[in-house]
Amino acid sequence: MSELHWKTSITDVKPNKINMRGYPVDKLMGRISFAQAIYLVLKGEFPTPEVGKLIDAIFVSSVDHGASPPSVLAARTVASTGAELNSAIAAGVQAISRFHGGAIEEGMKIFLEIARRMEEKKASEEEVVPQVLEEMKKKKKRVSGFGHRIHTKDPRTKKLFALAEELGFAGKYIRIALAIEKYLESQLGKSLPINVDGAIAALLCELGISPEIGNAFFIIARVPGLVAHIHEEKTRMKPMRKIHPQDYEYDGPEERDIE
Repeated sequence: MSELHWKTSITDVKPNKINMRGYPVDKLMGRISFAQAIYLVLKGEFPTPEVGKLIDAIFVSSVDHGASPPSVLAARTVASTGAELNSAIAAGVQAISRFHGGAIEEGMKIFLEIARRMEEKKASEEEVVPQVLEEMKKKKKRVSGFGHRIHTKDPRTKKLFALAEELGFAGKYIRIALAIEKYLESQLGKSLPINVDGAIAALLCELGISPEIGNAFFIIARVPGLVAHIHEEKTRMKPMRKIHPQDYEYDGPEERDIE
C-alpha cells in the first residue's frame, strides 16, 4: 500500500452509488431535511426528527440579520466591485469571527468547562458560574454569547429555548447559560441578554456537538443571507459605491403573518 494512502469515513463514492455516513444519498433525498443531512454529515449519526427540527430552527435563526453586520458589509463591498459571487461570499464569511457570529465556539467551551466543574465538584451552576466568571474577569477575558448591540432581549433566544423545551433538549447547558445571564446582570447592574450565538452554543452543547465546529452552524446559516445581499447589491445598486454602514432604509414588505 502506498505511503500516500489515506482514509475518510464521511462519504463513499463508487460508480452509480453515493453513501454518506453509510446511507445512500438517493434514499435520503425526499426523506430527510437539509438540516438533518447536515447533522448526519457532521456527526456521523442519523438524527431524530426532533434533532432535525432543532437544528433547522438554529439555521433559520441566523439566516440574516439586516444590512449592517460586518459580514454583509464585506460581502456587499466586494460585490460592488464587480467580483464574482464566490468571491463576495468568501469576503462575507471571512468577516465572521470572534465578535460577529464566531462566539459560538468560545461560548460552548465556557459552558462545557462550567459543566465539567459542576460534575467534578458535585455543585450547582449557581455555585460554579461565579467562580469561572471571576477567573475570566481576572484574565480580562470576555464572556462570549452575551449582550447585543440592538436587542435587549433577543427574540431568537427565547424561541430557541422554548423549542428546546418542547423537543426535550432543555438541559444543564441552557441552565448554565441562564445562570451566567443572571450573574452578569447582578454584577453589572444591567442586562446582558443571551444573544443568538450564546443560545446556539447552549443548544449545540445539549446535542453533543464538538465546539470546534460550533461556528460552522452560524456560517452555514448565514450564507443564504449573504447571497441575497450580494444579488441585491449587483442588481439594484451602482457599482463601486460608498457603502455607509448605518445610513440605509428598509423598503421591503411590512410585517406579515405566517399562514
